[in-house]
Amino acid sequence: MQTERIYSRNAAYQKLQVLKTNRNKRFKYQSFFVEGVRNINKAVENGWRIRSFLYTKDRNLSDWARHMLSSVQTEVNYELSAPLMNEISEKTETSELIAIIGMKNDSLDTVCLSSNPMIALFDRASNKGNLGTIIRSCDALGVECLLLTGHAVDLYDPEVIVASMGSFFNLQVIRVPENEKVLQFIQKMKTIYPGFLTIGTTAHHATPLHQIDLTHPVLFMIGNETEGLCRVFKESCDILGTIPMAASSYASSFNVGCAATVMFYEAVRQRQTGTA
Repeated sequence: MQTERIYSRNAAYQKLQVLKTNRNKRFKYQSFFVEGVRNINKAVENGWRIRSFLYTKDRNLSDWARHMLSSVQTEVNYELSAPLMNEISEKTETSELIAIIGMKNDSLDTVCLSSNPMIALFDRASNKGNLGTIIRSCDALGVECLLLTGHAVDLYDPEVIVASMGSFFNLQVIRVPENEKVLQFIQKMKTIYPGFLTIGTTAHHATPLHQIDLTHPVLFMIGNETEGLCRVFKESCDILGTIPMAASSYASSFNVGCAATVMFYEAVRQRQTGTA
């Protein structure tokens, strides 16, 4: 296994650093930057391609880090000086191991679904924390695939991955920039799954969520935090659903991450009890 030693801010170091901060460079190199034991463990466990590990020999590595370095096949590992490792790490306490991981191809043809799937779509996500939270909620509550549409925050941004708490590597997430491909996918789902329902989410007056039968195959369409669903997706929905607020509530709606979690949970509740 090749190891490259980096003790100055040379070209190799700068390439690693831009994977943290530059969306365009991440896509150019088809690689992204990952910290955290949980995230790295889930990436390895779920077969993501680990291209490199970053570490420093100026600290005693744990058994876990040494095991990763010796057992995971990579293209090249980078041994950094302690100051450079401190500089590149996003953690208050510097990570002992950082991974550079290869991106997966985005293809709706590779989506693997059960006989009664629950799918979600997040349209034009504009907040990294919200996207990471929704990924985590999808994973926790059995959503089988998340579609990201329109011009949105970068799925591979380190803040999104951190907010997902490891769920990023345990969920099918597909970026679909073209609305027409989403509409074609919906028609395909309706052909494969009789009764497949597309539910648009709105904070305005619409059908209360608990009155919608979610026991059948379903796609939740979650809108942009500020503008909601785009017109094309809103018009393609079979029904618009809302989460009723208490009569005494000053709040008119939930944060998008909270709302998505409530919707997924209601679907799980109905499927477990068999009743809407």
